[in-house]
This record gives sequence, structure tokens and C-alpha cells, in this order.
Amino acid sequence: MTDMIKTNDRTITLEILRYNPESDEAPTFGTFEIPYVEDWSLLDALEYIKDEMDSSLSYRWSCRMAVCGSCGMVINGKPQLGCETFLRSYYPEKMRIEPLANFPIERDLVVDSSDFIKKLESVKPYIIDAVDATKAAPKKKQPEKTSTGVYKQKPAELGLYKQFSMCINCMLCYSACPQMGLNPLFTGPAALALGHRYNLDNRDQGADERTEVIQDKNGVWSCTFVGYCSEVCPKNVDPAAAINQNKAQGAQDWALSFLMPRKGDK
Repeated sequence: MTDMIKTNDRTITLEILRYNPESDEAPTFGTFEIPYVEDWSLLDALEYIKDEMDSSLSYRWSCRMAVCGSCGMVINGKPQLGCETFLRSYYPEKMRIEPLANFPIERDLVVDSSDFIKKLESVKPYIIDAVDATKAAPKKKQPEKTSTGVYKQKPAELGLYKQFSMCINCMLCYSACPQMGLNPLFTGPAALALGHRYNLDNRDQGADERTEVIQDKNGVWSCTFVGYCSEVCPKNVDPAAAINQNKAQGAQDWALSFLMPRKGDK
């Protein structure tokens, strides 16, 4: 890598948003002219800047393989993963790097994800088994269990929710969603898609427990279906589809409540 840089006379300019809440009144952009290496990802470039130019640069990363979702950032106006964004896609133009939109900035490219985590937790992202005698009778027929207590699940049953289970919590969809900027209470694309994933799982009996969040005014009904969340998703989860499917289910349940009122309803 060092030899590659020494023999390279081409450069590329990165404009990176810098902000230290302890010393800065407002974010500003810092400009870095670095060697252009065709095989470098943006993470490689940031690493070079941190090691060779400014050790105070702050950003998140972990796996470098688009699995952990840590390195989400806005690159030339589009939410992307730094590890799978390459300098060659932008050279010789400059690159502008910003933290994910719609999140408080902790420092430079690092954002505060605590509200996002709370929203994920609100949809109960785990299998709820209502077969327990202390809970209500199951509304979905559960799959057969093996002798070791493991559920059997057919490929078609897995296929119902598999797409929505591929989320890596990169938060790109929250940065892309205009509604998040207008309504911070919006549960958001990733959390709603995750709730939908468990509702579609035939091992789960917790749909009623998630309905209050999913069908709330700040749930799926706050979405205006711009669809940009699905466009930027690096794993093709398609949260917009999950939200629309829940809107359809909610509208159906609302209509059926008039035709088939529950016992005790007036």
C-alpha cells in the first residue's frame, strides 16, 4: 500500500464535515487532498487521513464487509456505507462526506443512535410464543417441533419474512427518510420492517403486541411513501414494501372491525 501511494501522483479531494461539540459552535467542513488509489474504499481514505493527516478525525467502522452497518454516512448527498463506496466512483471529482442526516452529531461523522435503538426495541424484535399457558391462545398455527424442541419451518414460510430479516441496522434509511426530518417521533423504516419480519414468522404470536406501535399515527401511517429508504438500503430489505403491507393490513382490520365487531364492543 505504501509503495502504491509513493508511485502515485494523482490526488482526490475530500471535504469532511467536522464538529466537536466541546469546542465548536457549529459544524464546518475540513478539506483533505489525499493520494488517489483506485482500489481504496472511502474507509481506506478516512484511515489514511486519520493516520497521516489528522488523528482527531472521528468515524465508525468495524467489519469492512457491509455486514455490521457501522460505517453509514452521507456521501455526495446520498446515504451509503463507507466500506462499499470506492474512490474510483467519484474520481476526479471531489467527495463531500457528512454524518447521517436526522441524527444528533456526537463528533465529526459519528451520530447518536440511541433514539434509533429505542425505536427498534419498541417493535419487540424477537419471537413471542403465546403457546405458554399463561398467555392467550395462539392466533397462528405454529410449525411442528422436532424431538429436541426445534421448530420445523418450510422454505415457503421462511420466504415470507427472510427479505425483511436482512437489515444490518446501518440507519441509512433513517437518513434518507424525509419524514424523519419532519417528525422525529416517526418509528421509522428499519424498525417497522423489523416488526413486520416477526409478524410474518409463523413461530411468532406477538402481532397484537406490536400493533400499537406499528399502526400508531407515528407508525406506518406517518409514512408518505417517498420510497427513498428502499433505494438506499444496502441489503435490499425494502422497508417501504413492509410499511405498505402493514398499511394494507391495518386498513383491512379496520374495515373488518365494522363487519365483525369483537365481543364486548358496542
